[in-house]
Amino acid sequence: MPTLIDFSNKQEAARWRPINDAVMGGASNSIMHAESTTGVFSGELSLTNGGGFASVRRDPETWHLSDHAGLCIRARGDGRRYQLRLYTSQLLEGGAYRGVFQPQVGEWQCIALPWSDFEPVFRGRILEEAPPLDPGELQQIGVLIADRKEGPFHLEISSLSTLGTVIGT
Repeated sequence: MPTLIDFSNKQEAARWRPINDAVMGGASNSIMHAESTTGVFSGELSLTNGGGFASVRRDPETWHLSDHAGLCIRARGDGRRYQLRLYTSQLLEGGAYRGVFQPQVGEWQCIALPWSDFEPVFRGRILEEAPPLDPGELQQIGVLIADRKEGPFHLEISSLSTLGTVIGT
């Protein structure tokens, strides 16, 4: 399983930028920062002014992952539900492919997200007519929380790796 993102690299957390609901009038906040060998996505989710999401996106980088079956995020959570968001040129600006995951409280897990688990969305709504994710066209990766529960959140991530190789490639 090749590692795409490794937070044991001290510079990795600095490659992530917050994009929160303030862009739409909300009051949520988030940050990705380094702690030891992990990246920590944390902040406060607020439903004020119709808000309700907090996210971070990694600096753009092109990955050609068609030969792999999906992604594996190694994470330790707080019991809340998160989204791994994948951005490609297949969708309009603001659209993403989301894979939902919910790591156990205080327990490191490698959560497998096959490509088929990723659904096209725009502002929380499923895009019915969008094409399926093309893993050969990944341009950016993000993490988002939008579980409609106000309050603090805390997700630790150690790495993001690919799932096995697709047979026949």
